[in-house]
Amino acid sequence: MLYHLFDYLQNTYNIPGASLFTYVTFRMAFALVLSIFISAWFGKFYIKLLRKYQISETQRDESIDPFNTQKVGVPTIGGIIIITAILVPVLLISNLKNVYTFLMVVTTLILGCIGFADDYIKTFKKRKDGLNGWVKIMGQIVLGLIVGLTLRYAPSVVINETVDTRIENNIETIVKSPDVKSTRTTIPFFKNHNLNYADLFSFLGPVNKYKAGWVFFVLLTIFIVAAVSNGSNLNDGMDGMATGNSAIIGLTIALLAYVSSNLVLSGYLNLMYVPGSQEIVIFMAAFVGALVGFLWYNSYPAAVFMGDTGSLTIGGIIAVAAICIHKELLLPLLCGIFLFESLSVILQRWYYKTGKRKGVHRRLWKRTPVHDHYRTSLSIVEKYDPGCIVKFKGSSTLQHETKITLRFWIISIGLAVFTLLTLKIR
Repeated sequence: MLYHLFDYLQNTYNIPGASLFTYVTFRMAFALVLSIFISAWFGKFYIKLLRKYQISETQRDESIDPFNTQKVGVPTIGGIIIITAILVPVLLISNLKNVYTFLMVVTTLILGCIGFADDYIKTFKKRKDGLNGWVKIMGQIVLGLIVGLTLRYAPSVVINETVDTRIENNIETIVKSPDVKSTRTTIPFFKNHNLNYADLFSFLGPVNKYKAGWVFFVLLTIFIVAAVSNGSNLNDGMDGMATGNSAIIGLTIALLAYVSSNLVLSGYLNLMYVPGSQEIVIFMAAFVGALVGFLWYNSYPAAVFMGDTGSLTIGGIIAVAAICIHKELLLPLLCGIFLFESLSVILQRWYYKTGKRKGVHRRLWKRTPVHDHYRTSLSIVEKYDPGCIVKFKGSSTLQHETKITLRFWIISIGLAVFTLLTLKIR
């Protein structure tokens, strides 16, 4: 709103200072600070409201904790704080006509509603399993279709694969390749080379491979949205865990988006230029600010849990933002923590079922997602699952959740730095 107001004042009346809102760096800083303030200020009153009506997550109260951390009655559905702190700055200072702003807002609302429905069923209906898993998947599929098809058919969604800076007659000029609608994406470590999904279907001929490339891209978008949002959801198991990891990832994507939206930097780093992606920078700045403000209350001992309202939403935002700037192939590295958490659950179930068919009662880890493995003793496993054989027993010294959380943050920082280094190590 303010973006459009000041743009109008600048173009119509040429008011001094009105052009300030056209600078990406100013709007990015403004969104970051405002989202932190909203998250911290609104969070205080929202948590009081949750406590007043005793809105807490029942299954957390039953969790096994060897350190006897008292989490009974801790309010949940705190994801509303994060969503509010994101959307208010975005609606105020983003270009609301930008297609990427539209996609990010739609992502936030759709996954926020799915997560809220899940939390509502768990909290008010007292059904521990929450929303049916297939309903969640269908919601993620719908979102993936919206994102993929919008990127396919929206006229403003284009890229410039190459950008060069030339100096002729002491005048610096920027030369870029033509605007194209493409299924190209950045491959880490490879200079001057982008993967075009359409090339995977060259055997279909020049026309059909283009169509098949877009079909593959839409299906890949659905998979990435579901995978990252569920990975974020699984990572939300300790105070501040998902909040901190997601803030680190969000900051990295904001930097990638800034490079992708800047002609000079994208040319210098030999990256494709994505016109209009500066609005993703603004959105991700608000995203990071909202999480930092929420961490004020979510750090150990947590005064509020984000619930699925928050965890599904932040995972979806990360996925869609990376897809919009054609950096989705960096996600397995950048979101390595989410990937590891998801794989731990999948492998645990596979190992358990294959052992059951052989008549053996076994687990890979003591508990999954894998962060719970480090605070669970073999005696606890034996108590609740007698006769179970654990393959990876780990250390007999249990770690407090604050130490586990901080170590996961450190790993996320390392993965984020390495992800950014792939732009230079090419």
